[in-house]
Amino acid sequence: MKEIEKNLDGKGMRIGIVQSRFNRDVCEGLLGSCRTRLVQLGVLDENITLATVPGALEIPLVLLKMARSERFDALIALGAVIRGETYHFEVVSNESARGVGDVQLIAGVPIANAILTTENDDQALARTSVKGAEAAEVAIEMTNLLRDLA
Repeated sequence: MKEIEKNLDGKGMRIGIVQSRFNRDVCEGLLGSCRTRLVQLGVLDENITLATVPGALEIPLVLLKMARSERFDALIALGAVIRGETYHFEVVSNESARGVGDVQLIAGVPIANAILTTENDDQALARTSVKGAEAAEVAIEMTNLLRDLA
């Protein structure tokens, strides 16, 4: 049996990041850890493009535009949806996740989804360093996997 090994070599990759500006402190933390990990894995800083959007619901549209540009090997979605007092949390959480997944399948470009959905600010802030770095790894691993399958 042939097994395709996990490959986290990001050399030569072009990565697009779409970051929500809502819940700015959390999103900036996600971006910092994501960018640091991308560079550690060999992605050149000049090969990382950041686009910011107002909130999580706007992320999928910009991901789709970036995917269709054919300028990126992988994309990363960064955001934070923190539960409030209304049903809006569920709508934004579900629809942003669905939109990211739809774009990935429609465009055929790997997308690492690091849109946090948490109960409170403390939970969100506690996850920023881990989830941002994990998103970087997912983007690189999936790009390499798809290349190996081609």
